[in-house]
Amino acid sequence: MIRAYHFVGAKLRDGRDVPPDGEWLVFDGKPEMCLRGLHASKHPFDALQYAPRNTLCLVECDGEIIEGDDKLVCTRRRILARFDAEAMLFEFARKQAMSVIHLWDAPAIVREFLETGDESKRAAARDAARDAAWDAAWAAARDAARDAARAAARDAARDAAWAAARDAAWDAARAAAWDAAWDAAREDFNTSVSAKFREMGVME
Repeated sequence: MIRAYHFVGAKLRDGRDVPPDGEWLVFDGKPEMCLRGLHASKHPFDALQYAPRNTLCLVECDGEIIEGDDKLVCTRRRILARFDAEAMLFEFARKQAMSVIHLWDAPAIVREFLETGDESKRAAARDAARDAAWDAAWAAARDAARDAARAAARDAARDAAWAAARDAAWDAARAAAWDAAWDAAREDFNTSVSAKFREMGVME
């Protein structure tokens, strides 16, 4: 038996009602990853990418179990406990956005919304972020055209070799930063979920 996590909406994906806590849901057949059976993930962060809605369930999986990289499929699954994770997901999203806000010139209203979560600032922050993204896209297109014209005037072979080396170094640095950020976000979310279920008395 494996403890795992699973998000649900008002109904299961096959249209059935979500069973009450403690009731076994049984799949009668051969489970196949992503195609048929009862799915879940060992870590909340992995379950998040498959979430149809905000209700997060701590589940037990039993019967025939097939494990993949970020999820599993089984023939028996029951919910041990659940909670509406909307507030947690909102806080998590704001925190992740704040962790990269230094990478762009965020409008003041965007920063205020991300720092406070004040719903009255949401619409203004969204509009300001959209306008800033449009301005950035326009500037990027302009700069790309300028750079292309400049590159055409330089020694193509030399520039190509330099660009390849520069791009390889940048890609490696970006990949390392992305991996570190991903791991940090994953750990942060998993920790928050575990703390919530401990508060509910269903995890040690």
